[in-house]
Amino acid sequence: MKKIAVVFNGGTISMKVDERIQAAVPSLTAEEIMAMVTGIEGFAKIESHSFSSLPSPHITPDIMLDLSKFVQELVERDDIDGVVITHGTDTLEETAYFLDLTIKTEKPIVITGAMRSSSELGYDGPFNLATSICTAISEEAKARGVLVCFNGELNSASEVTKANSMSLNAFKTPSFGPIGIVDNNKVIFYRDVIENTYIPIDKLDKKVGLIKCVSGMDEDIVNFYTNNNYSGLVIEAMGRGNVPPNIVPAIEKALHKGLIIVVTSRCFEGRVFESYGYIGGGKNLRDLGVIFGESMPGQKARIKLLISLSAKFKKSKIQDVFEQGRYII
Repeated sequence: MKKIAVVFNGGTISMKVDERIQAAVPSLTAEEIMAMVTGIEGFAKIESHSFSSLPSPHITPDIMLDLSKFVQELVERDDIDGVVITHGTDTLEETAYFLDLTIKTEKPIVITGAMRSSSELGYDGPFNLATSICTAISEEAKARGVLVCFNGELNSASEVTKANSMSLNAFKTPSFGPIGIVDNNKVIFYRDVIENTYIPIDKLDKKVGLIKCVSGMDEDIVNFYTNNNYSGLVIEAMGRGNVPPNIVPAIEKALHKGLIIVVTSRCFEGRVFESYGYIGGGKNLRDLGVIFGESMPGQKARIKLLISLSAKFKKSKIQDVFEQGRYII
């Protein structure tokens, strides 16, 4: 029987309603959560670890790095066949992608959580945890990078985003759909993972900002990042990668000062491209020297740029990391 390390890391899966304030707060221990996953001992040996009890918005990139190092040590053990991690859903896709970029292993790593607390009807934590463990023991789950498991669906950390604030199947992969499912405890994969990138880092020593473009915005916010020692900036542009003309001079100034700027789209689906040649159009920005973030949402592009800059990559290498889709050191 395979041995799976389950790393508890807070989030809604560990919460119940505090009657004094009538709101969910971290309350359940790792042992209490595992006790609800009935019958799992017939599928795998479980080794529990309590990493944190933090709500998802409290997770920072530095905590993500600590978690990455902790999980790397687990997967390097001969007696551990896979790792399941619980996490709050608000920043889960960012942590999942951080781990996907910084951990090197063929062993399955699965991240899950819950959309409902243990005080609500339909608490989904035990089911998500059970299906994640079934995924972690599957031979088919090896060498697929970090997987996100919710509501019986499997998505790649490099593709998934939280698409709904409340539904049980909140995590989706735009355009492509899930890479697999867990049906009656059996893991079934439909396709392979598109991206394969590994960038080892020891510490995070750079700052990366993120802005979303809106109609009529001015250059003040771009100038803020330029003037406050940021090393990189992700711009969620409009459509195919276009920005209001008023901010173009600020983008040019930021690039001249050495900021690495990655452009993504604020659209839920589709990729950025140098389609338009007007001031602020994708072709104009490309000629100025921005990097295109393909179809990646801004929050994950920020994680990728933060890691790339902390790895001391030059701009040409960062462009390869974003635009080639596969990069392994």
